[in-house]
Amino acid sequence: MNLSNQISKKECIIGIIGLGYVGLPLALAFSKSKFKTIGFDVDKSKIENLKKNISYISSVKNNSIQKTKKFFFPTTNYDKLKQTNIIIVCVPTPIKGSKKAPDLQYVVNVINKLKKVSLKNKLIIFECTSYPGTTEEFLIPVIKEQKLIIGKNIFLGYSPEREDPGNKKFSLEKKNITKIVSGHSKKCLYLVKKLYLNITKKIFVVSNIRTAEFTKLLENIYRSVNIGLVNELSQISDKFKINIFESIKAAETKPFGYQAFFPGPGVGGHCIPVDPHFLSWKAAQIGMKTKFIELAGSINDNRPKLVSNKIINIVKTKNYKIKKILFVGITYKKNCNDIRMSPVIDVLNFLQKKIDCEFFLYDIYTKSQKIKTSKKINYLTKKLNKKIMKDFDATIIACNHDGVDYELIRKESKIIFDLKNTYKKQHNNVVTI
Repeated sequence: MNLSNQISKKECIIGIIGLGYVGLPLALAFSKSKFKTIGFDVDKSKIENLKKNISYISSVKNNSIQKTKKFFFPTTNYDKLKQTNIIIVCVPTPIKGSKKAPDLQYVVNVINKLKKVSLKNKLIIFECTSYPGTTEEFLIPVIKEQKLIIGKNIFLGYSPEREDPGNKKFSLEKKNITKIVSGHSKKCLYLVKKLYLNITKKIFVVSNIRTAEFTKLLENIYRSVNIGLVNELSQISDKFKINIFESIKAAETKPFGYQAFFPGPGVGGHCIPVDPHFLSWKAAQIGMKTKFIELAGSINDNRPKLVSNKIINIVKTKNYKIKKILFVGITYKKNCNDIRMSPVIDVLNFLQKKIDCEFFLYDIYTKSQKIKTSKKINYLTKKLNKKIMKDFDATIIACNHDGVDYELIRKESKIIFDLKNTYKKQHNNVVTI
């Protein structure tokens, strides 16, 4: 039976390499659609949790794993790649060093594992983000080594991930995220398209793999540049004594040609602080300089320091006596437990160096994850109440997750530094940063 028929009859076995924020939801989506799915990860603790139906990602519920147990098989045994017909790669692609060059060690590790497996008649898809040309650059040598012909007895595609942890409106689970699909040949594209139509209601076809890779970077560079712009405008508005959030709200009334972006303590996660640098690095290889991208990155990278200095200056100017500070929220975005590259951690570290006091953290999603801080940080595990709040001299709302009583915080806090414009109205004890 050929691969197309196997996909139609759901008789193919899908292997997902990397069970992080991208790979796990993808594996569950295929499992939910009744494809036998083997999930691979080097982290033994993740596999042990999954076998017990325990999720380590806040946007993935335990019962979502439980419901797919007949089709989802997590493992650390990469020999089982031999059983698969389709392999989808979802490993991290960070950056490294001051030059922020791509760090593709995880991709290299995957390639080394694929070299040990016959790829004949398999469909290989990359979902991890990198510079245009990565997929073919890394996989074509392996394919040639195995003396296979793309489009005939091996198939190659790319579909950029669009996971947004904490987004309650769009998700793979709801099948309402448009998937961009591409292939090295017409037959490759046909198979990639046919596969993904099982987990989403809508796909968008692009002409080649490099375009799909570039599109993923374009999406996040667009966000990075606009966030950088509004962060710079926020500094300017401060000098004019203008409330930037009021201006943004006013600008939003225009029904065309404007999309709102908001200032904050910086950008985090594994997309916006990382993806733009892939294109900058690759563009430099061909003699191009990405001025907008690099400027936006510089502005956003400097935000935690600017925000921290603003808080420090207010504390000194107002002569606040602070012995205990409460941080509310530590993740890079609301309603998720992802602390990767969170700018809030940078803010916390800056303040710990400048303000001599005890620091406490309350985050309903992180559950005491290990955080690298300059000094000790105390976790609050109990739900906030009047008695707890009265113990603090200052509160910093750094990430405003839903499910937190911000009105209680406002009423019981002596001074609040609000980094996320949580309070739309002015209050005497609230300073919007």
